[in-house]
Amino acid sequence: MHWMLDMTFREDESRIRKGNGALAFNVLRKIALNLFKQDTTKKISMARKKKIAALDDEYRSVLLESVIKMR
Repeated sequence: MHWMLDMTFREDESRIRKGNGALAFNVLRKIALNLFKQDTTKKISMARKKKIAALDDEYRSVLLESVIKMR
């Protein structure tokens, strides 16, 4: 999992080290990575899914709706 986090989110280059910030961002990155892994609508890399999710509101809502449907 560390390699995926580093390649997708450049986690090793993160400068967040003090307080609870490092832990909070680690958890958020893992949640996002799991959302991208569960998404089967697009057959593209994790980094590409991250970029598309940042730019496309519809795709981002599809990702978030998949979490709601799992409950």
